Amino acid sequence: MKKRLAVGYGLLASTALLPMLLQTALAQAPVRAAHEPLLLQADQIVYDGDNESVSAVGHVEIADEGRILNADSVTYDQKNDRVTANGHVSITDTRGNVAFADHVVLTDRMRNGALSGFGALIGKTGRLAAANAQRIQDRIVIANKTVYSPCKVCAQKGQRTPLWQVKSQRVVYDQEKHRIRFQNATVEFLGVPVIYTPFLSQPDPSVKYASGFLAPDLGNSTTIGYFARVPVYISIHPGSDLTFAPQYATKGGEMLQTEYRARWNESGMWLQASVAHNSKGGLGGTPGAQTYDHLFGSGRFQLNDSWRTGFDAQLTNNHAYMRYYDISYLDRLVNDLFVEKTFGRSRLALTSYYFQGLRSTDVVNNIPYVLPLLEYSYIPTRKVAGGQLRLDVNGIAIARDSGRNTQRLTGEINWQRQTVFGGGQLWTFVLDGRGDGYNVETPATTILPASSNTISRGTGYAELDWRWPFVANGKRAGYSYLLEPIAQLIAQPYGGNPAGLRNEDSSAFEFDENNLFSVNQLPGYDLIESGPRANIGLQAQAFFPTGEVRAVIGQTYRLRPDPIFLPGSGQTGNSSDIVGQLNIKFPYLSLTDRFDVDRANGTLKRHEIYVTQTYGRSSLQVSYLQLPQQTVSLSLAPREQVNAQADLNFYENWQAFAAVQRDLASDEMLGIEYGLGYEDECLAVSLAYRRKYTFDTILGVPPSSSIVLRFSLKTGDQAVQPFSLFPRDLFNNANHS
Repeated sequence: MKKRLAVGYGLLASTALLPMLLQTALAQAPVRAAHEPLLLQADQIVYDGDNESVSAVGHVEIADEGRILNADSVTYDQKNDRVTANGHVSITDTRGNVAFADHVVLTDRMRNGALSGFGALIGKTGRLAAANAQRIQDRIVIANKTVYSPCKVCAQKGQRTPLWQVKSQRVVYDQEKHRIRFQNATVEFLGVPVIYTPFLSQPDPSVKYASGFLAPDLGNSTTIGYFARVPVYISIHPGSDLTFAPQYATKGGEMLQTEYRARWNESGMWLQASVAHNSKGGLGGTPGAQTYDHLFGSGRFQLNDSWRTGFDAQLTNNHAYMRYYDISYLDRLVNDLFVEKTFGRSRLALTSYYFQGLRSTDVVNNIPYVLPLLEYSYIPTRKVAGGQLRLDVNGIAIARDSGRNTQRLTGEINWQRQTVFGGGQLWTFVLDGRGDGYNVETPATTILPASSNTISRGTGYAELDWRWPFVANGKRAGYSYLLEPIAQLIAQPYGGNPAGLRNEDSSAFEFDENNLFSVNQLPGYDLIESGPRANIGLQAQAFFPTGEVRAVIGQTYRLRPDPIFLPGSGQTGNSSDIVGQLNIKFPYLSLTDRFDVDRANGTLKRHEIYVTQTYGRSSLQVSYLQLPQQTVSLSLAPREQVNAQADLNFYENWQAFAAVQRDLASDEMLGIEYGLGYEDECLAVSLAYRRKYTFDTILGVPPSSSIVLRFSLKTGDQAVQPFSLFPRDLFNNANHS
């Protein structure tokens, strides 16, 4: 029968015998009071009073505050302050990390010591083995002739070589800085040496962020040639970091990409920038050396409990640069700067906008500046006349280099009251009044002089919204159904869009299920619907234990056509097109179907289908878009396009992926991508081919093909830990949280 004994400080550090090498149980235990016991059990315990020593023999186990020491025998020499453990020594820390040794000797009140035949389990799969190890200065562990790998090692004979491992002559681990340094290190892949470096360092598994190199990108593109990108990650402090990614391309020259991220309290920001220099030129047909740059970013800064400010940035000095270097395919860039206050349910905001057009058809002088946009909404917390009152003020000043400037100020007051009648019918009565004032400036032409016109408008409406939801429960638990007819009756005078009024914010009109039950289905403030009308629809939902199905369908009716809607908008005539949406959501399948049925002939005028299917690590995404000319100004051409993307986990850690985009209207390919990837607990590698068929001859962006190789060596329990080839830390204040 094993003997159990609670002892005081005498064997205190037996559970802290070794420093926590790579978070093993090698860390020093805190200083304890003499009355705090630990648990010691062994087959035999021998006390030698003359020599002031205690020996535990046979299946020795010492437990202390979640740390456990196991050994064949442990001897504590109190006179010489020496602890000796022999035979199958293992130490487990509070996080489950395990260290092994054949022989351990500790001195200096168990703070320093030496081990022989040392090994350690690091995190979930990491392993470190060494011929011997020692601890000095109460924080530094030095191991000699080491082998380290985070990869799982197969127990079968002939398959025990990990995917990659680091062999080194010496390892130095600083517990305070949480850094492991390998000296004279060789990185082996499948047992074959591939990299040698006199210095190699990495953070221990407790570090979430650490400075060092990230996984590189290697590839070849028909536009920029062969390229290599090697990112460097810098952890500044727990709330911010910085990444540099220098790139060299044989035809694209040199490029440096950077990204800065920061979070503090309720605020944060990120900035992403790049600069490229190409001595061979190439964009827009301009000969000679060229320099390009771009800046993206966003920031939100909380000033106090009610005020905040922020910005969004999207800038570039060349219209084709980001597409040419595969940074971004945006063709309209938006920059804004704002300040806002929220108080109760109300809000005040001032925002300025700057736009940059990257299309070859964009005319720079016609792109507007917004200086500023005023938005004010006041919503009392108490009811007014039994209903909810809302006051909105909206103003904007739009300027252009061409001189086509516009200023607008809008005031609107809205009151609504809801009442529930018998059977669960929900009635909402709404009264609304609105007034607009415009100042429209027109530049001089060769025929007419410059002019400035003032335009005013006043309108109002009364609305009655009726909804009657019918709810039923299924025979089985978890099954329920909802059927809800909806009717909106709107009384509003005709007119409301005076001559000479510029349409600045209402041109991108699309009639669909999202604005079906809106009083003014047009976006923005410039154009408004008018005349008596009704929005009629039906909503249905079915809920199941593992998913749900939702559908909505509806149509708008008018006493007479509204001339603001042009052919193709879906809103001409006395009745609109029929619009709706079907949503299906289950664990492995998600489907969204949006449609617009032409009321005249019953054909599908607009149709969008999005299907996502997932199973384990495999997924399939397919979308089909059939879009008509959909704006009030009819400035966009019809589109019919199909997109598909598949990720197939076909064998263990192997993944195949492919994506395709095709324009069905012109029967042309837009882009394809396919490749192969492998990822496990210690390695991620992928090889992809991409082809872009679109081109812009004016901007000088031709079709392009590229092959990209990405790989990363994972360390510890993190997805990716950066390696550093520097003999010392990049920064002393690296984040250790």
